[in-house]
Amino acid sequence: MKILYLTKVRPFLIITLVAIISTLFLWAPFLRSNTFDVVIRHWDGPLYIIPAKTLYNIEHPLIQEKILGLKDKYFAAHLPGYPLTIRALSPLTGYPKATVTATFLSALLLFYAFYYVVRRLKLSSHPLLLTLVFMFVTPRFFCRSICRLARAAFFCLAYYFLSIFCTKKICIGWFAWRASGNNKNTWYSFVDCVHGFFLYRACTQQKIELSSIAVMLIPISLFGVFTLYAYQFGDFFAYFNSGDNLHLSFPPYQTFNAQARWVGSAWLEDIALIYFMYGYTTLELLNRLALHIYRSRNVLTNLLHTVSRKLRIAFGVQGFTSEQDRFFCCICLFCDYFFCSSCFC
Repeated sequence: MKILYLTKVRPFLIITLVAIISTLFLWAPFLRSNTFDVVIRHWDGPLYIIPAKTLYNIEHPLIQEKILGLKDKYFAAHLPGYPLTIRALSPLTGYPKATVTATFLSALLLFYAFYYVVRRLKLSSHPLLLTLVFMFVTPRFFCRSICRLARAAFFCLAYYFLSIFCTKKICIGWFAWRASGNNKNTWYSFVDCVHGFFLYRACTQQKIELSSIAVMLIPISLFGVFTLYAYQFGDFFAYFNSGDNLHLSFPPYQTFNAQARWVGSAWLEDIALIYFMYGYTTLELLNRLALHIYRSRNVLTNLLHTVSRKLRIAFGVQGFTSEQDRFFCCICLFCDYFFCSSCFC
């Protein structure tokens, strides 16, 4: 029982307990009526299991059966990170339940990473409370974190990259960042932000950090995925020819087109949160830019600084320190993902 009183361990135990109880609470109606398959069928249902079982082999009977009339290359839209996790857990739980298990474990690791980042960078005076709020920030996110979705694994690896990135262990962080790219395609929109950060550092400090080379090589991981597709589908660019690559749609702001495919009006609370985060980050960036360019406090700078400070106080976030600059330079990465998911996910 002494472990419960250890300062460093107790928050993680509380997070684990809350995650398990909340998950069982949501699953309870389905467990009692023996209809757990409703949870398993959520979102893409068996479409993640097919790449896990076949490893994208188009000669496999599951793909040859043309399930739901989907063509072979459709499954190239499902990047291999999440299916491989399902395959690894399948000997213990079977493929259907492995999808839920993989998502829950990824979500739990995500909550750990979020708590660590908030506490490590002192972004809030109550990191545990902020983490518990983060777990239920929207009903959709709560459902995503306990049902069969690749987003939990994506966020988990992305947050671990941020935590490692903020501690300047760039080479180690490369592996988490590369792995996150094998779960969700919107990961690749983050690369420009990270490269921009190092470009800014190189210009201001007039030197290139050797540790940044690993990050600059992150896009090479995409070559590995495409090589797998070339071997299995016979098409190096099968991902772009899958017919399901909504993240490359043009023009942007497709989230406002309710008539578009897979958009509708079921994402409204997501959209509100997404654009709030996008606007808040833009406000912070403008504030910092104004403070950097105009050393004298003019009216615009004072206004931006005041609004930004009040928003931070409202959300329990303290003022930034020099160590937190690295984290703040990366926060726009998640806004990119939020924006893309509102349009196309």
